[in-house]
Amino acid sequence: MPHHTVADPVRSVPATEAELDHWLAQAGLRRTRATRAVLQLFLSDGSWSATHADVEAALLAQGLEVNRVTLYRLLDRLASTGLLARHADDAARTWRYALAPDATGADGGVVPRFECDACHRQFRLTEASPPTQAVADQLIKTLATLGHQGQRVDLSIHGTCNVCVDPPAGAQGAEGPAA
Repeated sequence: MPHHTVADPVRSVPATEAELDHWLAQAGLRRTRATRAVLQLFLSDGSWSATHADVEAALLAQGLEVNRVTLYRLLDRLASTGLLARHADDAARTWRYALAPDATGADGGVVPRFECDACHRQFRLTEASPPTQAVADQLIKTLATLGHQGQRVDLSIHGTCNVCVDPPAGAQGAEGPAA
């Protein structure tokens, strides 16, 4: 399996087979070929935000056919364990999955993200982390005073990325990881 890194200027996460197995074992997931391949897709491009169909197409391009229902369940399990983040794509009326900010033990906390509504790539806005963390902490404290137990704050800003606003000649926007 080739060596990949997450496309995030703040952290670099090597995804060797041993590391994939370690993260999957910590998450309590079986280390199947499909599970490794799906996680590797997201690790190979940390800004990729994909629908079930996008993931299925990327796996097929690698010669790996996974039953549709099995893939839905796998993506949901990866999200429930914190390796992936799941969010609604209201325009397409579907779920999108992306690598969770702290999926591999990197710095946690609240880091807002920008999501391009055209290509659906996500970009972590790490420069906004300290002030955003203070606001998130205050929101969690406010919930606690009302008797609620807030667990996390997810902040996303939607718009159009610079590549989609002014695409290079011949480009159609980002399509996700290459097969």
